[in-house]
Amino acid sequence: MADLIFSNLWIIIVLAVIFAGLKTINQGTVGVVTMFGKYRRVLHPGLNIIIPFIEQISRKVSIQNRSIELEFQAVTADQANVYFKNMLLYAVQNENEETIKKVAFKFISERDLMQALSRTIEGTIRSFVATKRQAEILALRKEIVDYVKDQIDQLLEEWGYHLLDLQINDITFDQVIMDSMSRVVASHNLKAAAENEGQALLITKTKSAEAEGNAIKIAAEAEREAARLRGQGVALFREEVAKGMSEAADRMRQANLDTNVILFSMWTEAVKNFAEYGKGNVIFLDGSADGMEKTMKQIQALMVKQAGA
Repeated sequence: MADLIFSNLWIIIVLAVIFAGLKTINQGTVGVVTMFGKYRRVLHPGLNIIIPFIEQISRKVSIQNRSIELEFQAVTADQANVYFKNMLLYAVQNENEETIKKVAFKFISERDLMQALSRTIEGTIRSFVATKRQAEILALRKEIVDYVKDQIDQLLEEWGYHLLDLQINDITFDQVIMDSMSRVVASHNLKAAAENEGQALLITKTKSAEAEGNAIKIAAEAEREAARLRGQGVALFREEVAKGMSEAADRMRQANLDTNVILFSMWTEAVKNFAEYGKGNVIFLDGSADGMEKTMKQIQALMVKQAGA
């Protein structure tokens, strides 16, 4: 009975030792094995076997991407305070044994790594900003990022890390500077608005003047055309009157009648027309025999002139 208990006890001890030597490493993580405090080997994700009670997993190193947020202040060359908010994305370079050894043993803890990394980036950005003026900073986001990458990439490689990305999310200044920048922007906008309004007014005035000039030109052309047509109408009217009077005179002579009857008829028609269309205006006519004779002579002279033309 004692032998059976003793053998079962040995089986339990052996199984405990075996299970103590089985270690699981999660995906995205690498285990660092030490023996008596000295680096021994690297365990990759999955089920691994170590020497129980002799080998120990002293640290698990994550090879996944990691990010931190940084907030700090810098001073420009013209003594303006600049406040930065950054997002830093970094990761272990690779799963090589030498790289994992650097990551595992360069710093005592993760907290020390974060402190060194953040202070290094802050110092790099501050040294860059110190050479620039306040008015230049907002336009230099990409230059700042490139400068930081160039400066710390080699340092991070010595630590076993690689800088994947640095994003400058926000750049602000003291409130006094922000207010002055807002006033400058507002004044530039007002200037641009005034220039645009001036250009619009100039275009409106120019177009209005062009339209007015075109209207005057069109009106003048129309008046000239109308005058030409009126002249043609008067000329045609006179021509027809002359033809009618000539035909009437010929018929009067053929009938052995005095042609002065035509002139007398024209005289009486003129007097009648004056009376119908005078609209109350006062018209003075010489109604004497001498006046009529004088008017008849003028009409005869006009007829002779038109006939000769």
